[in-house]
Amino acid sequence: MTKPIKFDLHTHNEMCGHAIGTIEDYVKAALENGLEFIGISDHAPYFHSDEDHPFPRITMAKSGFSQYIEEVLRLKERYADRIEVLLGIESDFFPENCEVYKRFLDEQPFDYVIGSVHFVDNISIFKKGRWEGLTTAEKVKTKESYYRLIEQSARCGMFQILGHIDAMKGFYPEFSSIQVDAIDHTLRVIGEHELVIEINTSGKTKDSGGWYPADDILERALFHNVGVTFGSDAHTPDRVGDEFDEVQKRLKEIGFKELNYFSNKQKRSILI
Repeated sequence: MTKPIKFDLHTHNEMCGHAIGTIEDYVKAALENGLEFIGISDHAPYFHSDEDHPFPRITMAKSGFSQYIEEVLRLKERYADRIEVLLGIESDFFPENCEVYKRFLDEQPFDYVIGSVHFVDNISIFKKGRWEGLTTAEKVKTKESYYRLIEQSARCGMFQILGHIDAMKGFYPEFSSIQVDAIDHTLRVIGEHELVIEINTSGKTKDSGGWYPADDILERALFHNVGVTFGSDAHTPDRVGDEFDEVQKRLKEIGFKELNYFSNKQKRSILI
């Protein structure tokens, strides 16, 4: 039986201010866990802000952006004979500031950019208590707004991968049971733009447990010809590659035939 090619495209490090370990620590963890390649994808700076490192300091500082690029490229060269290191980044999606972000991101030799919606109505999707007191109609509206933003991120031309597309359930598991039509519409748009969504195993670190997205969304993604990739969203080196084998097995059961990754923004496929 052919040994599966293991990889992880979504990892963070201490530069974002809320992860543990250096970039090299994550590369070493990937080697220890038998990965063929590792994507470094820390949180992009808030390029639209006048401040270097604005509150709540959950991204890298603008002044650290060049250092981040240089360090990943250094490690790419240093470890070239042992593992492929991919230069990625995870960028927030703020529709009103797309051109600002695009200008900064397009200047750099990224292998891929992950686009993630972390704010809806200017409130963090992970803010505990944001759902308290909302009516059913207001909850539906909020969920629809979330998927409308993800749809816009698919159309904007900035990203190769869309991150954790049901992560709003993280601290509100009931999110998954809010019925909306927007998910199918958004998945159809993602498929039409030939983007890839990640199976992100960091949901296990939140109240929701499990992965992002849930199996029912993955089944609908397959229907809409949406490609998939893998990312642990590791904020500690010991989570690099976390549950890759389980994800691959489940994807095969659902009906997916391949996983995708990116090199120089070109999509590559690996048979499951």
